[in-house]
Amino acid sequence: MEEKERITAAKADTDEELQEATLRPHTLDQYIGQNKATDNLKVFIEAAQQRGEPLDHVLFYGPPGLGKTTLAGIIANELGVDIRITSGPAIGRAGDLAAILTNLNQNDVLFIDEIHRLNRSVEEVLYSAMEDYALDIIIGKGPSARSIRLDLAKFTLIGATTRAGSLSAPLRDRFGVICKFENYEIKDLMQIIDRSARILGVEIDENSKKELARRSRGTPRVANRFLKRVRDFSQVKGNGKITPEITVMALEALGVDEMGLEHLDREMLRVIIERFGGGPVGINTIAAAIGEEQITLEDVYEPYLIQTGMLYRTQKGRMASELAYRHLGIPVPENMKLAAEEDESEQMSID
Repeated sequence: MEEKERITAAKADTDEELQEATLRPHTLDQYIGQNKATDNLKVFIEAAQQRGEPLDHVLFYGPPGLGKTTLAGIIANELGVDIRITSGPAIGRAGDLAAILTNLNQNDVLFIDEIHRLNRSVEEVLYSAMEDYALDIIIGKGPSARSIRLDLAKFTLIGATTRAGSLSAPLRDRFGVICKFENYEIKDLMQIIDRSARILGVEIDENSKKELARRSRGTPRVANRFLKRVRDFSQVKGNGKITPEITVMALEALGVDEMGLEHLDREMLRVIIERFGGGPVGINTIAAAIGEEQITLEDVYEPYLIQTGMLYRTQKGRMASELAYRHLGIPVPENMKLAAEEDESEQMSID
């Protein structure tokens, strides 16, 4: 199963990105959540405008679906400049990057999504562009080759990545502003759902907002996707208004349970518990048992299961927690209960 086919997938395909554009805020005041990042950016943007300089280069990192692309567009709007959007895999050669950079105007914003996937040769060209606003290009080959330097308009590079650790140190050090994106709290997701519902022209009550937010895995993109699908159910199965009953019915029909887990999330936990005694078991073994690729389990399914406390990653392999047993309705083994009691008594003696 590809990630884009999952209702809880944090990444968006091309069609969904176009639909999302209508729901995206356009100013920092409209942007909900990530307060640490937005509060600092307000100061940096105002300072840059007062000096008449481009904003320093900005790096966003964190899980997908949390609003990195949206915030990049907002920065450009706040600065009153144009934004050029591309991605690391789309810039295959240094010449591709040169074509983009030479078409930027003064103080424009260049947004590169998945910047950790830039080709190394492209990345090296980017160094001088970020530091000196210049491009060093080699013309010709062999003994007749010569280097020329092209001056660029001063610009702001905004990079976004889900894997900050995969960025090379020289590239990471050239960003003056680094913002970490955190998963959203339920109250923030409820505000996002409320705003999106008003834009979509659908009526929704507070309990339905809370239910949608609770199952959205802390991700605005997932919350908006749920809202659209529940809207469809309310239109066909109800009177057009989103109620708690319609919300629960729709999400259950989509296979999303009260913790935001989908079928394969539950299947992964069930395999660990029922076939491997709760673990520890290697990720390769789990992947073979489920019929999924190892990298898919590590990048797509594991992070949320670990965040919710249902899965542990140990040196010996993956282990299901007591919470996972209870969530799936499977009796908790006595040895796990005893271990939990010993840990609790040991912690009390330490305290």
